[in-house]
Amino acid sequence: MTGGISGPADSGSRIGVLIADDEALVRAGFRALLDSASDLQVVGEASDGLQAVRQSRALKPDVILMDIRMPVMDGLEATKIILDSDLEQPPRILVVTTFDYDEHVFEAVRSGASGFVLKDTRPEQLLEAIRVVAAGEALLAPNVTRRLIAEFARSPRPVRPESGRLAQLTGRELEVLAQVAAGMSNAEAAASLHLSLPTIKTHVSRLLAKLNARDRAQLVVVAYEDGLVTPGQHSPST
Repeated sequence: MTGGISGPADSGSRIGVLIADDEALVRAGFRALLDSASDLQVVGEASDGLQAVRQSRALKPDVILMDIRMPVMDGLEATKIILDSDLEQPPRILVVTTFDYDEHVFEAVRSGASGFVLKDTRPEQLLEAIRVVAAGEALLAPNVTRRLIAEFARSPRPVRPESGRLAQLTGRELEVLAQVAAGMSNAEAAASLHLSLPTIKTHVSRLLAKLNARDRAQLVVVAYEDGLVTPGQHSPST
């Protein structure tokens, strides 16, 4: 069954959402939920990854609810194509999965997805998740970040401590990045480094800009791939 397409989002502050899922009942449920929120609008639906790619280009949604397991093209490949495109403002990808731990979630985050939610997430939590990623934040609680770290431990990447990406960072920025990679929140990092919360937020913003990262999830990936911290390192340091 092909996904339906509705018109572009209204001008104004409403968040345009594209629903990509191969199950018609799931799409209908998501649509009904999103239609109940005055600040959200479903701009289209896709029943496979290829449709998601095409409709992302045509409809320019702010957020895509992306299922991973779909026919024709899966959500992982669709995420890579969408975020590697030349769109001036690519959409935020919110991965929707059935399982609390899905091996493909890790690759989706490495490809630029801003986070993930479970299909049995409470309605109000799903709505808030869409708002969070639309605002440019990563939807990764510390326990989720630690699952990403566990995946690095299971499939370690080559350590490159002299990476050019890290060479541009100050000593304090490296310390903050190590805290983020450990799954710490801004408040936890502030307490650990004896800095104010606004100072930590400023450092995180600078890290995102310097490392060309979309969100905190991407910072975790950089920290591990470039050897700042290693799997099993409980107290990251520089």
